[in-house]
Amino acid sequence: MNDELAAYALDPVGVRRSFDRAAATFDAAAVLHAEVRADVLQRLQLTALTPRVVVDLGSGTGHSSRALKRRYPDALVIALDSSSGMLRVAARRRSWLRRFVLVCADAEHLPLADGSVDLILSNLMLQWCNPDAVFAECRRVLAPRGLLSFTTLGPDTLRELRTAWAGVDPFSHVHQFIDMHDLGDALVRSGFASPVLDVEHYTLSYSDFTQVAADLKATGAHNAAAGRAKGLTGRGKFAAMQAVYETFRQEGRLPATYEVVFGQAWAPDAAALHGNEATGRSGEGARGRGADSTVSLDEIKRQLHSRRRR
Repeated sequence: MNDELAAYALDPVGVRRSFDRAAATFDAAAVLHAEVRADVLQRLQLTALTPRVVVDLGSGTGHSSRALKRRYPDALVIALDSSSGMLRVAARRRSWLRRFVLVCADAEHLPLADGSVDLILSNLMLQWCNPDAVFAECRRVLAPRGLLSFTTLGPDTLRELRTAWAGVDPFSHVHQFIDMHDLGDALVRSGFASPVLDVEHYTLSYSDFTQVAADLKATGAHNAAAGRAKGLTGRGKFAAMQAVYETFRQEGRLPATYEVVFGQAWAPDAAALHGNEATGRSGEGARGRGADSTVSLDEIKRQLHSRRRR
């Protein structure tokens, strides 16, 4: 692993354990996840889809899986997560009319057949993984003209906390998050067509830092960076960090900023794949599922803002 990639490296075992421990507390603290989930599900309304198989990748406690089953009642909906604890909570969200399948697996090694999935939705999961590996697996399992729709955290996420810790010690206390443009490049490398990405910023506010820390812990967002300090942080350093964080207080509240990247990309259709095989081209820039249904970023934003004003 080169130095550039090492900055993003996480401990996968630590990540899975964090989410197993957070399964019981996740929903009560996951305000951001719920807001972003509503936004990414709303974006699906702008795309005509009749999927037979849908995967909720990084399903967590199953809210998206239930919503997807409601939207596509005839589809097989698979809630896939590496945390067995999260899936146990998701199981309680199923009903006779909203039945979905639970699969405990790693997003970088999907136990699904090539070309077997029509739609993959992933909400705030990708930042815990190697995006190249995840995109390659999504591309493998998606059928021709299948859609990947995802959200992930961008580099401006938790900038207040990152700045506060930077003045205390040289260790990594907040994960490094990948830029939108690099994610777009990764999608193209994996063979996706017509990627569309944009960024939205969300700010949560708190009365004090203990609430910030409590929400991060409750949602499983522990520091799993490979370069993190291995020992406990002393009280002096923690107090110094909080003092810096206090400088961000506005109107009596402490902000926690989240940069959220929204992405959509299509698996090339069969004709494009055969054409590339015949000409030896890699498939970059191939048009995705029915170019007639491709929606530009400006059109997505225009329609979403129009819906919110109603």
